Amino acid sequence: MASCVVQSGESVMAEGKGVMSAYDAAAQTFERHRALPDAVPQAVRAAVLGAVATRAPRLLDLGAGTGRIGRPFVAAGDDYVGIDLSLGMLREFTGSAARPRVALADAEHLPFGDAAFDAVLMVQVFGGMRGWRRVLAEARRVLRPRGVLLTGRSVAPADGLDARLKQRLVEVLAERHVAIERRNVREDAERSLAATASRRTVTVATWSAERTPRRYIDRQRTSARFAALPAAVAEDVLAALADWAVSTFGGLDAVVHEPHTFELQIFTFAAMDTLHA
Repeated sequence: MASCVVQSGESVMAEGKGVMSAYDAAAQTFERHRALPDAVPQAVRAAVLGAVATRAPRLLDLGAGTGRIGRPFVAAGDDYVGIDLSLGMLREFTGSAARPRVALADAEHLPFGDAAFDAVLMVQVFGGMRGWRRVLAEARRVLRPRGVLLTGRSVAPADGLDARLKQRLVEVLAERHVAIERRNVREDAERSLAATASRRTVTVATWSAERTPRRYIDRQRTSARFAALPAAVAEDVLAALADWAVSTFGGLDAVVHEPHTFELQIFTFAAMDTLHA
């Protein structure tokens, strides 16, 4: 696909002619459904900078999306570069931050030279990723010898409202013989990294999150995986999920407050060894 190397001081995006990402459909509503409290991205930035030995590190954000994590880096004037496969997501980013340096690019074929960055950040990018071994190999290639690779995610209760709705959604899809390939390979990727790196887990933020069934269902309606389904099929599945939610939680607007955290896995490498599968 088309890609573009970011030049210092510029905001550059390749138009990617003929290339569409499943995440384009979710771009305009992504922040509304998946926003983080304002303090969380700031805490992520502080933790990332604290993990890097270099005073003014050059940072690469793989899967920068709409910039919900990247905006504090841009606002502070950090040497930050973000890439994403979705032009729609990057357009949202460039519209919400002052001249972010971003590129439309495939993480399996990064448009950067070897040892170009002090830190590579990967936040919630592993859902449905097929070529994760190649992505990690590319991340290691562009990482400097003393650099760090960080993976990040929001962590919700395993028995929380979203988790219960997710499990029921899986059951509804199976009942209708609807296949959606969205396996999350995060644990596989982190095990592979840990085979050649020291690993440290840091909880950078904790907050109380308000959840309702309606918000979960609306979030699924605009997700990449539902964008690939015929509209009638998607609506049938979500209607069945809504019926279950009403009977289980008492209504689509039933409010549940849950403790959420943001977790970073910080990987540092003694040597640039070959990644283990």
